[in-house]
Amino acid sequence: MTMSVACLHCSTKLKGRSDKKFCSSYCRSAYHYEINKQKESSTFQKIDRQLKINRKILKAYNKAGLATIRKEKLLEAGFDPGYFTHYWKNQKNQVYLFCYEYGFLDLQHKYVLITWQPYMERKGTS
Repeated sequence: MTMSVACLHCSTKLKGRSDKKFCSSYCRSAYHYEINKQKESSTFQKIDRQLKINRKILKAYNKAGLATIRKEKLLEAGFDPGYFTHYWKNQKNQVYLFCYEYGFLDLQHKYVLITWQPYMERKGTS
């Protein structure tokens, strides 16, 4: 039975079953690869965009390398504490989350903002 439907990947006219969508296993694989690549790309772009926003906000509010700010002020500016690149734990076991070189410590109603320092790279501290 000949169909008038085209392959979803290469648009070749399909022959065979009425529910056939691809002309070959290559086209099926390539089609799904492209679909998944677009989904992953949009997820990656969303994460990357928020990390850059977080970094920009932390940089703007931490001019001196150490600052304390009300939590609501950062959140209103678009800061999302769920997005960070890495962390560092100090000797008091406080965990600072970082967006690249700008870090923040979540205290109940405020954030302590810091800038990454070379001593933070010591073995066993992150």
